[in-house]
Amino acid sequence: MEAGGGAVRGGHGAARLGGPTRWGREAPRRCRDLPPGLGVGWGGPWGAQEVGGAGRLKDLTTLKNEVKTPKNLTKAERMLLTGGLKSLLPHVLRRIIRCNRHSISNTSGMAEGYKQANIVILHKSLADDFEKFCHANNGPLPLLYRSKPGDWKCPSLSSDSDIRTDCPQYRVYEHGAFTGSVKSLKEYSEQLKDMVTFYLGCSFSFEKAIQNAGIPIRNVEQECNVSMYKTAVPCYSISTFCCNLVVTMRPIPESKLEAAVLATSELKEAHGAPIHIGDPGLLGIQDLSKPDYGDPVHLHPGDIPVFWACGVTGVEAVINCRSPLAFTHSPGCMFITDLKNDSVTVGSSSEVPQVYCISQDPLHYSMVSAEATQKIKNLENLIGIDPGDRGIIHLHRPDELLKACLAISHARSVLITTGFPTHFSYEPPEENDGPPGALAIAAMLQALEKDVAIVTDQRAMDLNKKIIDDAVQLGILKRPVPLLSYQRENADSALRFLCENGNRRRPRFDHLIAIERAGMAADGNYYNARKVNIKHLVDPIDDLFLAAQTIPGVTTTGVGDGGNELGMGKVKEAVKKHIKNGDTIACDVEADFTIVAGVSNWGGYAIACALYILSTCEIHDRYLRKAVGFPQLLKKKTWLSALPSVTKEEKLLKALVQHGVRSGKTASLEMEVDGLPFYDTHSLMIEKLLQELKQ
Repeated sequence: MEAGGGAVRGGHGAARLGGPTRWGREAPRRCRDLPPGLGVGWGGPWGAQEVGGAGRLKDLTTLKNEVKTPKNLTKAERMLLTGGLKSLLPHVLRRIIRCNRHSISNTSGMAEGYKQANIVILHKSLADDFEKFCHANNGPLPLLYRSKPGDWKCPSLSSDSDIRTDCPQYRVYEHGAFTGSVKSLKEYSEQLKDMVTFYLGCSFSFEKAIQNAGIPIRNVEQECNVSMYKTAVPCYSISTFCCNLVVTMRPIPESKLEAAVLATSELKEAHGAPIHIGDPGLLGIQDLSKPDYGDPVHLHPGDIPVFWACGVTGVEAVINCRSPLAFTHSPGCMFITDLKNDSVTVGSSSEVPQVYCISQDPLHYSMVSAEATQKIKNLENLIGIDPGDRGIIHLHRPDELLKACLAISHARSVLITTGFPTHFSYEPPEENDGPPGALAIAAMLQALEKDVAIVTDQRAMDLNKKIIDDAVQLGILKRPVPLLSYQRENADSALRFLCENGNRRRPRFDHLIAIERAGMAADGNYYNARKVNIKHLVDPIDDLFLAAQTIPGVTTTGVGDGGNELGMGKVKEAVKKHIKNGDTIACDVEADFTIVAGVSNWGGYAIACALYILSTCEIHDRYLRKAVGFPQLLKKKTWLSALPSVTKEEKLLKALVQHGVRSGKTASLEMEVDGLPFYDTHSLMIEKLLQELKQ
């Protein structure tokens, strides 16, 4: 994708169209390559139009060469320029460009509905590796056509083209250094005999589809080039071709985000769906007002920055390749093909993308298929039953499982906490709801190659180490999970625990999960369901969730089944109203996402299953990897093996019984959790969750 020359960052495209000549006195220039009807008095595709103060008819070429600023134009002339280029057929535009290249600053909005292409021209010795590079990064570099050495035409894309002349402007690179821009490559015809041209898809091709969806194209409205930025996202390297991804940004009204995604998702040859929606800093872009290529495009109130992979990534690859001689289009000055962007309909629900906001600071949206969304909603419904008739159905908030797992999916490092010492008169006082769910989450995070650690009470470190060792021996975990403890020493303790040297810009964890973890009530105490204060057994891990609220980019999830668990502060009013002893026991500390389950372990199993669903969703996978590299579905077998199973959970519960960890409701050392038998209750829930993955 592609935008205007990087050296020109301000101003509007229309202001750069022409020179100082006034109109009315100078006869229009003619070009033998121009089609009939584009001279003085041309009818053209719109018919004859009377423009200019003297009532003369002006051709498009004269108009553009005489214009200095939009203020010089009459209304009819302005319509001729803006509407005319949109309506001209590609072969006409190419011939205009061939003869009057200096009059077009970028091709955005031209030949509406037709495909445009980025251009990379390399020595034939590099062509095979560059083609492999394109296939390995087909989001930014969708390959439309590869020429033979010395072939200046592309018959499958256009009928009468000449790549030496048919882009408005080219860039020349020697040993990776930009040495200048030229209007034509004819002077390099001898060198081009040993060079191969690559035609790569361009996002200008999908602009008409976006407009048809009722979405404004801000850069066209503002008469300037699209904005392009280098990111911190590395492409998949092939031989000497390596670079970071380049993206275009288009401001999209928040209410139109999903429509923009839907309009572009199936246009694979025009970069397809966006690769990021939200804060540019998450891509390593520091300042939207300073694009690396093209012009700054201003956001209207309510607009969200949306980023698509960009074919100028190929320019960056050429620079880093350092070949003796190479050519590219000037960003924004595309080659216009004869191929139409045929309307594409989404074939099935698995291909329909949906957009969800997963963070406000920084603003971050994620993407997932409708099919995956429905499966995760089904998981949420399965675990939301209330086997103890405690009223937890009133605590349920829809789509919290989905949004929590989308946030976890984007995280690199996750911290989990669990432990509810409800049996204060026993040793150990822990219940067996919580640890199995925590380990199920940890197992899937390990399979997804994320960093994961567990933080718990200092007094319970030895017990939790034994449980983790058992989980490794039982095949639940691939390797031991680091076990941490937290103590409040001063006001900055939580911040220093979560961030390197307490620096909020350097968090150690991207996401915190509390599952069946005792949560602090409004009076600062910790209560079990029977309203017994167990504060003396609980370390203040709540501090970490409170501190996380002040760290940009760190999100939190709370999983509970009674309202007194860490993170349930989000639903505390419902807890007070509907849960027994709720006025006293309700947790006051909120998490960003609150997952309510009939048994908290079920919430952990559901998170593991939902992460598996997201990982096998092609739409979400592409969004996560920013459309560079290859799909991760080859790792599906590893992910499957990490899912909870009846056998694994049965063995783990037996190990917990051996360690003296009791059922929450009854304090029984039997095969039960929260007073519910493992067989035919918990085992059945696990089977139902796994069955949902097969639907």
